Amino acid sequence: MALKNQLQEDIKAAMRARESERLTTLRMLSAAIKQREVDERSELDDAAVLQITEKLIKQRREAAGQYAEAGRSELEAKELSEIEILSAYLPEPLSEAELDQLIDAAIAAAGATSLKQMGQVMNAIRGQAQGRADMGAVSKRVKNRLSGG
Repeated sequence: MALKNQLQEDIKAAMRARESERLTTLRMLSAAIKQREVDERSELDDAAVLQITEKLIKQRREAAGQYAEAGRSELEAKELSEIEILSAYLPEPLSEAELDQLIDAAIAAAGATSLKQMGQVMNAIRGQAQGRADMGAVSKRVKNRLSGG
């Protein structure tokens, strides 16, 4: 609930400061949260809000990459700006060393020795790394470790 309350306060502050780009981005995040609450007919907790925020950031990264390839630097800059605004709602990212420790601990806890147990390892990591690391990159690192790399 704290993230949703913070978001609403930030929307109000952006309105008062007449920061139109920030306001538009924050309203987009708020709308995505409300849409999911309506779809699921429930109140979302901070973990679900983080998931939505990560999804929006991922979409923006993909769009920025496409705009860069097409030579549309003004649209790429807009997407990157939105990523920066949305990233403020994510917890502090894990360092490489912290991520390695987390992966090692999850592999040891699951007793994983092969790629067949990758799902168990990822499930153990997901709760602690959600919002703090790119899960796609984490998945690649876990796969590399389990395959002996």
